Amino acid sequence: MKIDEKLIERTRHDLNGDNHVMTSADTPLREDAFVKSDEEKMANIEKLFGGIMEELGLDLTDDSLKGTPYRVAKMYVKELFEGLNPANKPLLSVFDNKYQYNKMLVEKDITFTSACEHHFLPIVGKAHIAYISSGKVIGLSKINRIVEYYGKRPQVQERMTLQIFNELKDALQTEDVIVVVDAEHLCVSTRGVNDKTSRTSTLEYGGKFTDQGLRNEFYQLI
Repeated sequence: MKIDEKLIERTRHDLNGDNHVMTSADTPLREDAFVKSDEEKMANIEKLFGGIMEELGLDLTDDSLKGTPYRVAKMYVKELFEGLNPANKPLLSVFDNKYQYNKMLVEKDITFTSACEHHFLPIVGKAHIAYISSGKVIGLSKINRIVEYYGKRPQVQERMTLQIFNELKDALQTEDVIVVVDAEHLCVSTRGVNDKTSRTSTLEYGGKFTDQGLRNEFYQLI
């Protein structure tokens, strides 16, 4: 019996997607990812997405649909996935801790929207972050900007959590950081198992937050 290699490959892709596979803490990007301009990418995506719509049998001459390929292209490049481009990385304002505040600072309920890299369906959730200054503090809005930046790319939640954690560690020059991300994945709630109520939580911490008592204090605050 001849083995259908394409069927085997598709089955493997399905299993990988449902198993939430992450290959690296870095977003997988080609070396030439930013050779093309945003305008070139949008023009190409517009054509390709128009082809998808045509394959689905949609009438692209309809007034409601004919602008959709362009709108999707613009949304992908300029909005949903703008965090792929390092040029869009927020400038982080870090200052000396002159007021000598040496307890944890908590920024909670940071809302974000991302997209599952396995199905390109939305991930919607909140991040809760704390750090203890080792001599540096960061502007509060910059914590939100970091979450937004790493959310605006095709993601796996575990990777996003690590990226936020590592970014804050580097910026603040401290290991004393904790990040919790809690989110709904539409690839779970609108397809596959179709579970409308489940959520996914991920956690990363280091330094003083390895102490269970300090973590519990953080959990109580959020």
